[in-house]
Amino acid sequence: MCMLLFTCALALLIWVLVFGNELQRRRPQWHWYLVGYPLTALRVVFTWRRVAYLNGLTVSHKPNRRVLGDLEIKGEPLRTRTPRLSFPRATPYGLEVRVRLHAGQTPAPFLASSDAFAHAWRAHAVRVVSPERGVVLITATARDPLENADHPASRVAELLSAVVGALESGRSWVMDFRRVPHWLIVGATQSGKSTLLARLVTELAPQPVALVGIDCKGGMELGLVEMRLSALATCRSEAVTVLAALVTEMQDRMRTCRFAGARSIWELPEKARPVPVVVIVDELAELYLTNGSKEQRAEAEECTTYLMRLAQLGAALGMHLVVAGQRVGSDLGPGVTALRAQLSGRICHRVNDPGTAEMALGDLNKDAVVVAQSIGEAEQGIAVTTGDMGGWMRGRSHLTTPAEARAAAAEFARMTPRPKFLAGTPGGGALL
Repeated sequence: MCMLLFTCALALLIWVLVFGNELQRRRPQWHWYLVGYPLTALRVVFTWRRVAYLNGLTVSHKPNRRVLGDLEIKGEPLRTRTPRLSFPRATPYGLEVRVRLHAGQTPAPFLASSDAFAHAWRAHAVRVVSPERGVVLITATARDPLENADHPASRVAELLSAVVGALESGRSWVMDFRRVPHWLIVGATQSGKSTLLARLVTELAPQPVALVGIDCKGGMELGLVEMRLSALATCRSEAVTVLAALVTEMQDRMRTCRFAGARSIWELPEKARPVPVVVIVDELAELYLTNGSKEQRAEAEECTTYLMRLAQLGAALGMHLVVAGQRVGSDLGPGVTALRAQLSGRICHRVNDPGTAEMALGDLNKDAVVVAQSIGEAEQGIAVTTGDMGGWMRGRSHLTTPAEARAAAAEFARMTPRPKFLAGTPGGGALL
């Protein structure tokens, strides 16, 4: 029996070595599991002790200081102990290992050694996180899963969830408004921000959700999907009207929940539950910039107040915000900073100024800011997003052309809710 298994394994190895290139071209996943993973796993196991020693990840139970007479001598300890490493576990795009830290060790040196791990193991990239106390999880990716991330996304069945792209972990990039109610999206021109919004609308279009658009660039972006929008504001004065109607509806939903003894609309009976609303604001800065006149300042202040109220109170009432812009900075006013604090979901594409990346990700993770600023002009659709392991991760949105977005809006236009509270707003109508 052992001889038979050995013969089969040897035959498989010879076949892989002979037809390896063809297998890698046609079935890259198979090639990884049959060839790439075994070689990389052995490389990780056999180099771990030396890599840990060279990067200062080992510890000694004996002090490295000696006293000879009146002199104190400091040197390297002769015997060091390497943190215990689990056997590498294969993933579709690489492998994972868990490291058990010694007493007194912290994850910081392991985070700083991620580049050293990548070079030693010949991996595309290495990510280090600490999922629990005393443990470090090292994830190595053999190839970039975002390189070909433009395949169509399968729609998820959950309400208010949208598959918008792929993550560098190989998982689907999902924007789940039930879990993360409000999102901030930033990105320079041609960075992929508009494509992400188009994909989001395309994924939400077949769901029983009211989509409300605020596009103060005259509706040039969201006008493509106007057939699926319950309302569309194309200037700040129209935005004030739409936001005021949404805040009034939010107050009505509060009363409904209070009388029913419910803490959110999701605790109401399905027949009495109001339709969820997703408000998409494109180019946030246009709501705040004024020429100094009293009228424009008043409009900007109204927008600030309404957006803040929706962000603070809307999650439990089925009212969600997606706020996007090329530049989001404190120079737009204190209202932007206050609003940012309420938008727990963050997505940062390539940006033109460090302040925008800092505004989007700085309060969550400084490493994420550095990664976001390293995104090049050729990496359209690449972004740093929150909500995955370690607090942030790189992702790439699925390519959605204007024609595809327009076609999806037309296909599901019949599902567009026309709630009463939007009657009289731009693009709004009576309840169907």
